[in-house]
Amino acid sequence: MNEPMDNSELAGLYVLGLLDEDERAQVSRQVAADPALAAEVTFWEERLLPLAAMVEPEALPPALWSRIERSIAPAARKVPPAEPSAWSRLWDNLAFWRSLAATGFAAATILAVAGLSGAPRDDTPRYMVVLVAPDDKAPGWVIQASTEQSLKLIPLGSSEVPPAKAFQFWTKADKWKGPVSLGLVQPGRTLDVKLDRLPPLENNQLFEITLEPEKGSPIDRPTGPILFIGRAVKVM
Repeated sequence: MNEPMDNSELAGLYVLGLLDEDERAQVSRQVAADPALAAEVTFWEERLLPLAAMVEPEALPPALWSRIERSIAPAARKVPPAEPSAWSRLWDNLAFWRSLAATGFAAATILAVAGLSGAPRDDTPRYMVVLVAPDDKAPGWVIQASTEQSLKLIPLGSSEVPPAKAFQFWTKADKWKGPVSLGLVQPGRTLDVKLDRLPPLENNQLFEITLEPEKGSPIDRPTGPILFIGRAVKVM
């Protein structure tokens, strides 16, 4: 640990098993002697372990961690090619979501420690969504919701938008008739979204970003290829 970390960040890395052997042993000794650090460890265990319970154990591909690291880096990402018909196939593709669960969990836990740990701690339900590219499941955006009526869309890098095109943000809960637009997205910029005109955010709610005409979809439904997609997970 080259730079000092606050108790919250240190505890998060400890719970996730991201410390090396010497660092982990050092933190274990600190936990036994420091009630404040022990409380942070308990907080992270209660926050992160429910995510693991939502998916069956599955071995992660060896290249996953390096792919996540590359995606979090500030280097610009090319927009992945996709067919316009991908949207209709992916909404109900159970095999896709089953395979995504492990990948999304891995990315979400890293992101929870790497900058999303400052949310207020109260009894309000909290949700997290990792939006990944359908082709290689590389995470490109994360959604953090501290209430059921608002959310924050946070980029993990910068993506290029083709000429005369735009990124459009959508959501759909299981019982809705169709997806609802949450507006256009500026690549590389955080977006705060109010959901006061929609039903409260719920677990497993679907979110996606599609490539649309410059002013957005002309039919109030996704028309272009899916660039990033993910489902909400209740973390607290």
